[in-house]
Amino acid sequence: MFRQKAISSASRHYASAAAAASRGGPQPRASVPNYGLFASRLAKARATVLEDKPLTLAQKILYAHLHDVEKMTSAPIPGESYLKLSPDRVAMQDASAQMAILQFMLSGMKQTAVPTSIHCDHLVEAYEGADLDVARSWQTSREIYEFLQAASEKYGIAFWRPGSGIIHQLVLENYAAPGTLMLGTDSHTPNAGGLGMLAIGVGGADAVDAMAAIPWELKAPRVLGVHLRGSLHRWGSPKDVILALAGKLSVRGGTGYIVEYFGQGVESLSCTGMATICNMGAEVGATTSVFPYTDSMARYLAATKRADIADAADAQRASYLSADPQVIADPAMFYDEIVEIDLDKLEPGYNGPATPDLHTPRSRMAKAVAAKGWSDNVSAALIGSCTNSSYQDLSRAASLARQASARGVRVAEGTEFLVSPGSEQIRATMERDGIQKAFEDIGAKVLANACGPCIGQWNRDENPLVKTRATNSIVSSFNRNFRARNDGNPNTMNFLTSPEMVLAAALSGRLSFNPLTDALQDAQGNEFRLEPPTGDELPRDGYAAGRDEYQPLLRHDPTKDIPISRSSTRLQTLAPFAPWDGSEFADTRVLVVVQGKCTTDHISAAGKWLKYKGHLENLARNTLIGAANAAMDGQVNVVRNAVSGLEPAQGTIPDVAAAYKTAGIPWLVVADYNYGEGSAREHAAMQPRFLGCNMVVARSFARIHETNLKKQGVLPLVFANPSVDYSIFTTDPHQLVVRTEGVESLNEHNTIVWLIVDRVVDGATVESHTIECNHTMSADQIAWFKAGSALNLIASQQQKQKQERK
Repeated sequence: MFRQKAISSASRHYASAAAAASRGGPQPRASVPNYGLFASRLAKARATVLEDKPLTLAQKILYAHLHDVEKMTSAPIPGESYLKLSPDRVAMQDASAQMAILQFMLSGMKQTAVPTSIHCDHLVEAYEGADLDVARSWQTSREIYEFLQAASEKYGIAFWRPGSGIIHQLVLENYAAPGTLMLGTDSHTPNAGGLGMLAIGVGGADAVDAMAAIPWELKAPRVLGVHLRGSLHRWGSPKDVILALAGKLSVRGGTGYIVEYFGQGVESLSCTGMATICNMGAEVGATTSVFPYTDSMARYLAATKRADIADAADAQRASYLSADPQVIADPAMFYDEIVEIDLDKLEPGYNGPATPDLHTPRSRMAKAVAAKGWSDNVSAALIGSCTNSSYQDLSRAASLARQASARGVRVAEGTEFLVSPGSEQIRATMERDGIQKAFEDIGAKVLANACGPCIGQWNRDENPLVKTRATNSIVSSFNRNFRARNDGNPNTMNFLTSPEMVLAAALSGRLSFNPLTDALQDAQGNEFRLEPPTGDELPRDGYAAGRDEYQPLLRHDPTKDIPISRSSTRLQTLAPFAPWDGSEFADTRVLVVVQGKCTTDHISAAGKWLKYKGHLENLARNTLIGAANAAMDGQVNVVRNAVSGLEPAQGTIPDVAAAYKTAGIPWLVVADYNYGEGSAREHAAMQPRFLGCNMVVARSFARIHETNLKKQGVLPLVFANPSVDYSIFTTDPHQLVVRTEGVESLNEHNTIVWLIVDRVVDGATVESHTIECNHTMSADQIAWFKAGSALNLIASQQQKQKQERK
């Protein structure tokens, strides 16, 4: 098998935690957090700039990680001030790690400054199932895996091979610790908030900051409190909490906030259930989500061989790992906003299609299907992904599968049932405890311990529904459901729900089926109703370790060479972007005016393009191919060329952008609200920059994408009057020529930049508009812009330090 030959036994080094620590190398799991250091930092902040103000849990963790509290002269202002933070850890998945490592190689560092891990979960395509798919990934992505392993060895990074599991599940099982701060190069990094960790999704360049011992900047977030009352009923699931919250807040309602859960209902939730809730908090635009330390967290830590962390956290529960007593007593005074959710009254729900915030309670789903013309037939039911692949999730779903099997019922005809375990530990335990057999007995296919269909790594090409682009419905326990995301078919409607509801849909084959009220037919034609699901929070016999080859590789060899072939189509050494020339932008053309939702999937597609994540030039060929053009009746991936005689006169967005780059013509993007929502992928910023983009002007930005643009030297601007000014660009934008006023004097105190927009027809200016815009850049971010990128600035600082040491 290819997976067996991929890495020779001579290169394996499964070090113990003690051995790894003694030589400063990678560790297989987190050590006990330095709570004394956190307490010291927090005490300094309280005694000075915070003036002993009562704090929420999120604020405590943030301020305990301040890098420069001694230099602060006033309390941070949420939404305005920037915090300089010192993260404890970095985690990266294999698709985003490629570019992050390529950037880290430019930093001049010999080893990562904080514990770091790489998890190979994105490049395994779901097709035949489990080991066969992992073996195939070694055939198709061996070059990437060997590059990432070599880089891991060189820089002291823990390397988790393909098949070991999904990044967020592995972090929860091994690295998450209450009260710590982690950056992850994936938008669903907040999953670790279920274990009381402040875990924030970022682009690769942000991760490189932490890896290179550079303070990480974050605009001080507001804190949105979610008050949980009561407890879930027997058909209820933690997934229903976040599905309902997304329906209340929308995909941008949490932007600029940390979501912090509190109240009596918190104690009724399992640790993995809280992780599910935090994971999908990314879909409301939140910076991250977090729960206070609970008994279920202590139980989970003990079950995953981290009882020492649980013991240390127990001592910190009141002082550090929960909100201050004054906040608990009067939450309305201290949270910026509060949302109330009564778990007793919360019913199962479905979110979708095409957006994760369109919420329909289970009891109204049948009417919604009929009224909105959704396809009632379920073509596929999918359980797993990083959001819902815990032991509790799978054991509860399996209890329903066993009920059906006892009645001679299998998955409905025409419905495909797929299960993605979150990790090798989960898979092995699922197999040992009969959960896998329960699923297979009703017709399930168990996939590899990887992301698979959730991120579009699903080979469904031979399915007639996909071949013909037919409208069809799938149900999943995933976290995201943008159009065409899962199987490439824009007419596949993905409805997000709990694993229990997915199982019910798989058995019935209908989206409208309600297991709380509707009946199935057994093998003899008799009607029966499913009893509410049951399952265990944790495995009674502990977790099974799984196969040795899926344990992390922990070797550290600073002399290791990192292989990058000049002829490679998958990997390409990065060349630094050119620094800003010190002048106002002039003669800038409008490449496209984006209409409506434009996620990072639209800007930098995944699926078949994942193989180019380490090759910027090749990946740039998919730039904005999913974007709808507001100036051309919403047509996708079509623009007019602004320059007469330049080919193509009309073409795809990346083709016209490349033509501008070749001709030396700078260009900008005009965007709608919440531009860049979704994945943390920094490629969505790097690709436009590579092709010559100097500005993106939007009605509003998603947090991670706006930061990624800043990191890569692209100027992100927001219309001061978005309802009026956006419309100026929607008519014949190819006639517009843009210049700026205010870029030369850019500073953190004056946020205004003016755009002078001339409409030029036959060489003559026929109208002109002066448009006020605002930037949100700090002094450090302006330095990135001037240097050409954050990595350019890091490299120059490293070079300066080397010269000073000489």
